[in-house]
Amino acid sequence: MKTLSWIAALCLAAAPLAQAADAPAAEKKLTPQQNRMADCNKQAGDKKGADRRDFMRTCMHGDKAAAPAAAAAKPAAPAKPEAAAPAKPEAAKAADGAEKKLTPQQSRMGECNKQATAKGVKGPDRRAFMSDCLKNK
Repeated sequence: MKTLSWIAALCLAAAPLAQAADAPAAEKKLTPQQNRMADCNKQAGDKKGADRRDFMRTCMHGDKAAAPAAAAAKPAAPAKPEAAAPAKPEAAKAADGAEKKLTPQQSRMGECNKQATAKGVKGPDRRAFMSDCLKNK
């Protein structure tokens, strides 16, 4: 019985020490990166989707004056650009506007994609069709 009393007393005495050890972790200061993230989150407000992503990217890179202007100047993007965009031509435009030649693999993929769309193949059947088409070209 004395052993049980000693164990209980030891547990009661150790509890405040465990809480004291956790106190410095709770008071830990945020890093400059974390502070910047919190500030940018506040500034982003109720923005959603691509607008929020673009704003946060600009804000986090430190260009806070250009962030609102860049978000306001950017035109609204379509909801699903992949579905709305037609098949890419043989030479696609790069981000800087220069012409970029497609690789043979990309050309084959484009041709197989056109064929699959023309046939109306969807889901797992489309995946199988694309696989066979790319192997046979």
